[in-house]
Amino acid sequence: MPRLSRYLIRAAFLYLLLGFTFGALLLAHKGVPYAPWLWAWRPAHIEFLLMGWILQLTMGMAFWILPRFWQQPRRPNEGYAAVAFVLLNLGIWLVVAGTTFRAGNWALLSGRIVEVGAVLAFAGHAWGRVVSREGV
Repeated sequence: MPRLSRYLIRAAFLYLLLGFTFGALLLAHKGVPYAPWLWAWRPAHIEFLLMGWILQLTMGMAFWILPRFWQQPRRPNEGYAAVAFVLLNLGIWLVVAGTTFRAGNWALLSGRIVEVGAVLAFAGHAWGRVVSREGV
C-alpha cells in the first residue's frame, strides 16, 4: 500500500474516533442532560464523520486501487493527491473553527472553498489513472 494511502486512511480513522466520541457524548446528553455546551460540537461531529471519515477514506482507497501505469513509462505524479490530503484536513479544521469555535463566517466559507480545492486536486490526480476496459 502506498505511503500516502496509509496516511489518508489513518487520518480517516482518527476522524472516525473523534466523530464517534462527540456523537456518543451528544447521545448521552440527550438521555441525561449534563452539559448543554456539547450541542456546539454537533457541526464538528458531522464534519468529522462526513469529510474526515467518509471522504478521506474514499480518497485513500481510490489512491491505492486506481491503476498506476497507463500508457506512460513512469508512475503518475502524486503531488496533486498530497496537496488534496493537506487541503482536506485544513478545510475540515477551518470549518470546525467557523462553526464550533465561532471564528466567523470567513472561516466557514474559506474551509468549504479549501475542501472543494482538495476534491478538485484529487480529481486532477485521479483523472489520468481512470481507464476503461475497452481501451486495454
